[in-house]
Amino acid sequence: MTDLAPGKRLRSTVSDAEIIVVRAPELPVQLSCGGEPMVEDLTTPGATRTSADDNGIVLGKRYVDTESGLEVLCTKPGLGVLTASGRVLTIKAPSALPASD
Repeated sequence: MTDLAPGKRLRSTVSDAEIIVVRAPELPVQLSCGGEPMVEDLTTPGATRTSADDNGIVLGKRYVDTESGLEVLCTKPGLGVLTASGRVLTIKAPSALPASD
């Protein structure tokens, strides 16, 4: 999948996880969840998969791939690990607000 434009909604085929692309990647990437490619078809319910190895995708968290510049937002939590062309996406650290005196 190479046309990851901002605003594009994707879902996992192996769990209930859904994401939306916040920042498009600079390089072409294959976005996957739980080892399976994510799809645009939001009408077909995802299969629920349970595994003790999965931390899960957390609702409201932003995930980034620093190599490609991809940034996504979790809109529905689910099990699995988000990857971009085999690289695990990490949770984006919150920005510090300026101090007020």
